[in-house]
Amino acid sequence: MTTSVKDKPGNLPAELTSFVGRRHEIAEARRLQSTSRLVTLAGIGGVGKTRLAVRVAEDSRRAFAGGVWLVALGELRDPALLAETVAAALGLPDQPGRSVSSVLVDHLSARQILLVLDNCEHLLGAVAEFGEALLRACPELRILATSRELLGVDGERVLRVPPLTVPDVEQTPPLEAMSRYEAVALFVARATACLPEFVLTEANCAAVAGICGRLDGLPLAIELAAVRIRAMSAEQIMERLTDRYRLLTVGSRVAPTRQQTLRSCVDWSYELCAAKEQQLWAWLSVFVGGFELDAAEGVCPEELVDDDFLDAVASLVDKSILVREECGEIVRLSMAETIRAYGSEKLRESGDFPRAQRRHLAWHEQLVELAGSEWLGPRQVHWIGRLDREQSNLREALAFSMTASVIDTEPDATARFVNGMYTFWSSCRGQWGEARHWMGRCLTTADAARAEERVLMLYFDSVSAEMQAKLDEAAARVAQCRELAEQLGDPESLEAANYASGYLAVFSGDPAAAVEPFRAAIASAGARSATGSAPSRSVSRVGRQVGGLLGLAAASGLSGDEETAVACHEQILAITTPRGEHHFRAYSSWTLGHTALQVGETDRAATLTEQALRLIRQINDPVMAGWCLESFAWIAIREDEPTRAAVLMGAAEALARTAGSATVTLPYLLVHHDECERLTRDALGIRGYGEAFRTGAGMGVDDAVAYALGDRRTEEPRKAPVAPVLTRREAEVADLVAEGLTNKEIASVLVISPRTAQGHVEHVLSKLGFTSRTQIAAWVAENHKNRQP
Repeated sequence: MTTSVKDKPGNLPAELTSFVGRRHEIAEARRLQSTSRLVTLAGIGGVGKTRLAVRVAEDSRRAFAGGVWLVALGELRDPALLAETVAAALGLPDQPGRSVSSVLVDHLSARQILLVLDNCEHLLGAVAEFGEALLRACPELRILATSRELLGVDGERVLRVPPLTVPDVEQTPPLEAMSRYEAVALFVARATACLPEFVLTEANCAAVAGICGRLDGLPLAIELAAVRIRAMSAEQIMERLTDRYRLLTVGSRVAPTRQQTLRSCVDWSYELCAAKEQQLWAWLSVFVGGFELDAAEGVCPEELVDDDFLDAVASLVDKSILVREECGEIVRLSMAETIRAYGSEKLRESGDFPRAQRRHLAWHEQLVELAGSEWLGPRQVHWIGRLDREQSNLREALAFSMTASVIDTEPDATARFVNGMYTFWSSCRGQWGEARHWMGRCLTTADAARAEERVLMLYFDSVSAEMQAKLDEAAARVAQCRELAEQLGDPESLEAANYASGYLAVFSGDPAAAVEPFRAAIASAGARSATGSAPSRSVSRVGRQVGGLLGLAAASGLSGDEETAVACHEQILAITTPRGEHHFRAYSSWTLGHTALQVGETDRAATLTEQALRLIRQINDPVMAGWCLESFAWIAIREDEPTRAAVLMGAAEALARTAGSATVTLPYLLVHHDECERLTRDALGIRGYGEAFRTGAGMGVDDAVAYALGDRRTEEPRKAPVAPVLTRREAEVADLVAEGLTNKEIASVLVISPRTAQGHVEHVLSKLGFTSRTQIAAWVAENHKNRQP
């Protein structure tokens, strides 16, 4: 069976607007790719390098069995996180004991992959060194880079990206010949999108040619000009553009002409904005990688956030200053980097830049604090998605929090911020390298921070080091944590030190020595909870309690005390299930499912593993999803379904390779993997096993999960998932969802607030283990049918 181009792996964005021209550049880039493993598309800002690179990559997909992958570097400020950024784009989590670079080399060394490294100019040295190292180590890898400057790497081939072709301004071509000019075609396409009745005619032909010529064929400038067609004729645009250029002839005479032209166009767009829109443009430039409306409202000063705020934002979208992006049901707004840099200049000129940075930091600190307070609850999936989307802003805020101006006045800010982020980095994304990067910087720079926050960070950093198999570094952090906690003497600090000691013992291969520290910490936390004392840290007491129970479960299980391990996981479920939490509930369900399978309770094992996988599907944790697929394979062979077992093993292994992990990461489980593989091969034969295994390996993640859950068996009636019974109000909400009502409409019917309606819908999704409103509707229909006599 052949694989179509659209089914090949990769992450290229879909084109939302028509691609105009560039036939010669596409052909030349493909030719250079055939002769060199590193091709750089070089040119000034706004010339269309990124769009061209994406089109070339899309056209090249058939040649790369491992896919084509876009790595956006424009938002990355710290070159130390370059490898982590590339790994994240490829979907590779950290692996214990290995550097991210080595994980990348292993992943890329035997795969035919095209990496598109976009916007390299501000990280030139780091990208050059990194790219050269990858190319030397990975013979099948090819890189397509975009930059305003060359990378300067041996073997690099460069395509200078020119502006779009333009007609002669002095002698306008006839109307029938205008379409051959790329700049004209782009202007007409974008103008028509803004004003459907716009057409190129004999009357406006010269003006359009003049606009394209005076803008030197720069795509960004042309698109900014074309949007004005809503309010102005082509002749008026041309006239204003001419005036603007005359005004700017006394500007920087040493800058390249096209840079002056682009700046002229942006200057002109800025002048066409109302005063409030200009201020908003400047203030919104403080965001990196886009923002959502609540963030804009929280960061912008009160005088801008008034009744006209949304109108001003919408106007900036209409003027193409802001770009609207849909992330599922969420709308984000962003700026092209050139536009953002221009706004940042205006913000600095106004003297508001330091104030904007402070407000940006404060808002994102509050975001992380709120996420932490609701993490062990029904909104966990929401917060995982939100923090995912905000990573560029969070990095920007973290970096600013570590500057002298902040540390001198708010020494606790950085420590609280980093400790608040730890759960996200560790629980469901495995970003141990990123966590240690920021914790290391904070422990070095924030000496004046509260000692209690420092104790917590030393504990977190020790666990992160253990996950990277850096046990010497972990031991040093644990010693520092213990010493500081004993100096403080308060119960919370001593608990953190005990947790740190317990995990170090587990990772050091002495689980028996970990039991007592974990028991002491859990008992102390329980005693304080009984007295009603309030936690004083940025990470919730319940979160630390769950973490301690996980540690005690691991220590007990590895010490042979399976009864205590099971009791710990059941206690975790008792804590997390009523709260609607996903991640810890999924892990404990998976673990209990494995335990049930070992004592022969196959049905219970299947139920628990299904519950775990449905939860994991919602938080997009590929490593744990792979564990669940493997467990389903073990269940299948116990139920005499060898073909299903082989398919699931193939799917699990493929997912593990994609995630950069082993299929079974816990050594004591390898024996079960080997036994399942042996029994399945014996049942199917070498050929039959290979065919089934390859079928599973060829599945995408969604298909593999659906297969494991039985969702692909359309000939069988769908069974309602095992889940807690909905409350009366939740059942009402589910019925209204099934009728197709929005949250706002549900709120109106039930006379509740839209936020409350949203909370009810999220509770229903969580309890039923679903991810969409469509699934709720199907479940309601099935239950109504089953209730009929």
